[in-house]
Amino acid sequence: MRPLDLKLVRDLSRMKGQMIAVALVMACGLAVMVMARSLVLSLGGSIDEYYQAHRFAMVFSELKRAPNTLRTQLERIPGVAAVDTRITGALRLDLPAMKEPADGVIHSLPDDRPQQLNLLFLREGRLPEIGDRYEVVVSEAFARAHGFRPGDSVEAVIYGARERVHIVGVGLSPEFVYELQPGQMIPDPKRFGVFWMNERKLASAFDLSGAFNSVVVDIAPGANAQAVMAALDRLLLPYGGQVAYDRSGHVASKQIADEIRQLVQFSIAFPVLFLSVAAFMTSAALTRVIRLQREQIAQLKAFGYSSAAVGWHYLKFALVIVLLGSVLGSLLGLWMGQLMTEVYKRFFQLPGLPFRPDWLALALGFLGAAALSLLGVIGAVWQAVRLPPAEAMRPEPPAAFRASLFERLGLQRLASPTLRMALRNLERKPWQALFTVLGLTLATAIPILPGAMSDSIDYLMDFQWNQAQRQDVTLSLIEPGSASALSAIGQLPGVMHVEPFRSVPARLRFEHRERRVSLTGMGRDSQLGRVLDVQGRAVAMPLQGMLLSEKLADVLGVSPGDTVLVEVQEGRRPVLEVMVVGSITDFAGLGAYLDIDVLRRHMREGGTLSGAHLTVDKAYWDAFLAKVKEAPRIAGLSISANVRASFEETTGEMMGIMQGIYLLFAVIVSCGVVYNGARIALSERSRELATLRVVGFTPREVTGVLLSELAMLTVLALPFGLYAGNQLTQLMVELSSTETVRFPLLFTTRTYASAVLVILLSSALSFIVIGRRIRQLDLLGVLKARD
Repeated sequence: MRPLDLKLVRDLSRMKGQMIAVALVMACGLAVMVMARSLVLSLGGSIDEYYQAHRFAMVFSELKRAPNTLRTQLERIPGVAAVDTRITGALRLDLPAMKEPADGVIHSLPDDRPQQLNLLFLREGRLPEIGDRYEVVVSEAFARAHGFRPGDSVEAVIYGARERVHIVGVGLSPEFVYELQPGQMIPDPKRFGVFWMNERKLASAFDLSGAFNSVVVDIAPGANAQAVMAALDRLLLPYGGQVAYDRSGHVASKQIADEIRQLVQFSIAFPVLFLSVAAFMTSAALTRVIRLQREQIAQLKAFGYSSAAVGWHYLKFALVIVLLGSVLGSLLGLWMGQLMTEVYKRFFQLPGLPFRPDWLALALGFLGAAALSLLGVIGAVWQAVRLPPAEAMRPEPPAAFRASLFERLGLQRLASPTLRMALRNLERKPWQALFTVLGLTLATAIPILPGAMSDSIDYLMDFQWNQAQRQDVTLSLIEPGSASALSAIGQLPGVMHVEPFRSVPARLRFEHRERRVSLTGMGRDSQLGRVLDVQGRAVAMPLQGMLLSEKLADVLGVSPGDTVLVEVQEGRRPVLEVMVVGSITDFAGLGAYLDIDVLRRHMREGGTLSGAHLTVDKAYWDAFLAKVKEAPRIAGLSISANVRASFEETTGEMMGIMQGIYLLFAVIVSCGVVYNGARIALSERSRELATLRVVGFTPREVTGVLLSELAMLTVLALPFGLYAGNQLTQLMVELSSTETVRFPLLFTTRTYASAVLVILLSSALSFIVIGRRIRQLDLLGVLKARD
């Protein structure tokens, strides 16, 4: 081993504590980068392969009814590469293990031609065959939740008719990678499933023989998707066609795209923060090493080592730390990535989701960490390179001591001698103090994010199910019902209060922006399903104009007073110009709201309703559910308590993982920053501290001099850290806010107190370690003259 490399090994062994502290901070940033980039590669790669292999459609359109002969004209649209027409609708399931019915959607599979798009992936069994039996393939998530296997059967209500369907296969479709029930925030495979049946049998059930009510299209390479959708809209308009949309408007595809986008942003923001702090720590440590080794540098140059060789020797300090941090960060990132991949498997239904390490991210992470670290230490190395041997042989000039600002203000009597010494040293080395404060600021900020997210979820649940949706049950009808349907719902066992709603699909346009939404009519005095403002106050439906969700208003770029073009996609399909009178707060999807009577007048309808919100007497609960199972016109049933429990269970698991990771990072950063700063201070001031011991200061008083500095820096960093955590959380919430789901931003005293407690405990742990080192000082060794 070369002499300089041997010296490097010895120096690193003496400062192994600092080296490990810096490497751990660096590892945190690299771990986040490796985890996020590997998840992007795993999820994105699996999705792309699945979409391509099973020919996921690019354009979708729903309609009322069109003859199968129209398929030929659809295929002739310029730019269309493939077309599949199909039948789709809702069904309700009567499961023996559940008192309440489960909901689902069912799609047809062609039986007189090969399926071209949205091909099924069969996990078990076979496809349905033509015959008298109602044979179905069931989605894997629903089958797994209930233990269904090929050969099982279940009672189902399909378009008002009760039938026994026979499960012949368990499968997946690229159309339902994210199996979300309409109107819900997260998947609930126990209460919602997807089914596939042969077209002839399903057409008979839905009274659509020789017809279809759904179209999926693949677009030829280079073709204009907007032109294809416009032609599709024109052709299907006479048949009740709704506005066509592409993958960006498809719920499952949009959810996947949003998740990948968030991971990409996450893989940039956090690593930059962590690596910057690690660079500060490396710079401070190496600067001190060079100052202590002035004489060694002079001797090396005197023995013939060039300035470049000396500079490269000290750069290796940083590279060793980078290498150690990269190894630790890569291992931690790969472990976290595998953990999150298993979580993703519960949300996204794919034939396979193998964890794929992003080796390029590992290489880029190493290069990025090396670049930032070298940038941080280049100044210290330059000092070593340009130091003339004759000057280096002389001891470093002693630091200039003077009374601190605290003392110059005449307040010295309020502080002990140890505290005054600590204040003087902090004022003498402001840059070192600043770097320590920056590191502690980041450490304080990190645990605020999971704490605030946990508080926000608690608020969201209270907002959603205690304030906005106060009903026990929401019923939806197969077809819009009249006033007699509302009366029949009110006569169900145990129903105490009924509030109808009317929902129609619509396209909202403002200038060049547009969105497909559900336009919902609600009563002015609604007490169950309510719309609320940002303060949680109920907002009455306006007699003129409409209300938009804050996210929809932001997407369209509208403000109160603007007029929006509303193209209703149902019934007489009126085109309306409606003024926006305000916005409301919600956390899922995009919504537009009108007074129910106003919407009915626009639709030229009487007392129609799409469903109703109900409160039910718990004493009649079982009887109510039994009656709902028998009602043929009810398409779906949503029980608020079940939806809330499913949301709480799912988000609770996710938040538990995230809180654990962030807590680990906060402890590592705080311990690392405090320990690194204390070790530097101890190496710089060991002679001074030993002198204090010799002149009569007790070990406790000597320890107090150094720890007082660190304690003051910690306390100074806390308010900056709390502010930084507030801003970091706002940034992350903004980046994770999508049209599909959003989280409120909420900070509580508990969140801030928890972050402060983490930092104080981590700092106390570092203080204990440093205190022991101070008490173990070799007084004679450190008092020897340096020259």
